[in-house]
Amino acid sequence: MSRVCELTGKRAMFGNNVSHALNRTKRRFNVNLLKKRFYIPEEDRWITLKVSASALKTINRIGISAAIKDAKSKGFLK
Repeated sequence: MSRVCELTGKRAMFGNNVSHALNRTKRRFNVNLLKKRFYIPEEDRWITLKVSASALKTINRIGISAAIKDAKSKGFLK
């Protein structure tokens, strides 16, 4: 499984570790992902999503149904 948020499409970014001598080596900035179960009352079922912490805050603000609808319109969910 790749480390990609299923609602926002966030994925790892790449950059450099920079030492005091300004030597640069490649590194990854991983997404803060959480595997979380959500209850959808309209469908009367539970779903498990791998979401980023920022997507979880969005779900808490607008609700899971609106977040899924928005993700489907952007093409992140099937």
